[in-house]
This record gives sequence, structure tokens and C-alpha cells, in this order.
Amino acid sequence: MADNRQRGINDMQVRELIQVLETIAPPVYGCDWDNIGLMFGRRSDEVHNIYIALDATDETIEAAEARGCDFLLTHHPLLFEAVRKIDETTLAGRRLLRLAECKMACYGMHTSFDAAPGAMGDLAAERLGIKQTVPMMVTEAPGGIGRLGCRDTPVSLRDFCGQVKRAFALPAVTLYDGGEPDRLISKIAVLPGSGKGEAELALSMGAEVYVTGDMTHHAALDAVAQGLAIIDAGHYGLEWVFISHMETILKRELPETIGVYGAPVQIPGCVII
Repeated sequence: MADNRQRGINDMQVRELIQVLETIAPPVYGCDWDNIGLMFGRRSDEVHNIYIALDATDETIEAAEARGCDFLLTHHPLLFEAVRKIDETTLAGRRLLRLAECKMACYGMHTSFDAAPGAMGDLAAERLGIKQTVPMMVTEAPGGIGRLGCRDTPVSLRDFCGQVKRAFALPAVTLYDGGEPDRLISKIAVLPGSGKGEAELALSMGAEVYVTGDMTHHAALDAVAQGLAIIDAGHYGLEWVFISHMETILKRELPETIGVYGAPVQIPGCVII
């Protein structure tokens, strides 16, 4: 049966919201290996309330449903590997079933957001006071992934660790260095997310310290042996700014009738109050 209801002037469909999201971070900016875009849902469905989170976890979907949301926007993709079956025995299946039950669409902005100008890399550099930045990894995007730049004045590694903690509201960070936490640094590389594979790149670009997440023991030791200090602030620890940034943009760009809600910042293992 055809739906003959008239749409209100401030009503929005999923396809229209996607147009807004892809103006901010076009999928073409993303990496070839990534999965970006609408993970689940009908493009013709209406959107009334949006929930923004870093990951589409069970808890995130439950919180979005409790808010009455019909659109879940995440940084990391809900679906990354092939889904062979959809039932309650798998994480992906359980989450897809829950989305279907509450009629909630899900969209992921991953490396497209990482590479977009004014997005992940620039947000991290600004919080850390890094200026005159250049991309660490050049992509199809004008921004590129990660940032390398300098501070106006040198700072000790010890004090800079404190600045990273304050800038991202973190209870702790892990510093890998050569036993000289009071040595002064000014040239800094930052790559939010998992950056263990780019430590050599940071070193080749002349960085004195590299701020990232998901460092492994041996990768960190090898970097330190070559003179590069590393601050591991965690994968979530540097990327949660996606939530507040997108909440601000969507509240500004969308009709006031569309509710926009950011997930609370919760560093894995602790709660930020």
C-alpha cells in the first residue's frame, strides 16, 4: 500500500542525512580497505533522532534505542568483514537483528573522517597545540591522515604527557622513551587510532615524539632505539573527539526538529565523569 502522508518541511530521510555526512567526509577520502557508508537500513526511512558513538556495540545500540533514536552514526564500521549468517550467535548478527527490531539505520564514517580537512587529524593537532602541520599520510583527501608539526616552544616529554592527558581527558598514557623523560621536544607526530604501523613513517619525517594508540611492545622498542619517543594514548583515547565534533556539526546543520545525541565519553576500563 502506498504511503500518501505529506512530509513536513523539517522531515528528513536517511538518504538526505547521508548527503550531509558525505559533504563533511566524502567516502572517496577513505582508504581502499575500509568499509564506509550505510551499514544497515533503508535510505527512504525518516530520521527523527540521531545517536553518535565511536563503535556500534551492544551497549551503544541499547543507549540509542533508549533515546528513541532511529539513526546510529559511528566512526568505526559496524560491518568490516563478510557476514556469513545473521543470527544471535554472532556479534554482528546480534547487532543487526537489534537494529532491525528497533528500526534503526547505521552509518559509519571511518577513514573518510580521518582524512577529511578539519576532522580527526586537525582536531588532534589543535588539542595538542601543534602548528604548521602537514599530513603524515597523503590520501585522496585534501587533509590526509595524521599530522606532523611543531609547538611554539619546546616542552619536556614528561610535561607533554600531562598535556596529552588533559587534552583528551585521559586518566593515563604510556610513554616509551630512552629513559630521558625530561628531554625537550618540539616536533610532534600524531595519528589517532591504531598507529603502530606508522612509527617508522613518523621517524622518517623527523618527529621527536609520536602520539598514537595500539602500540605493540616490540614496535615501540624499535622506535625508541632509533630515537623516537612514543606516547600511547589508546585507540579510543584519541578518537572520541569524533563524537563531540559531529554532534556540534549536525546540531548546526540539521533542522532543530532532528534530535542529535552524543554518547558519553567512556575510556575503556573507566568512566569519565
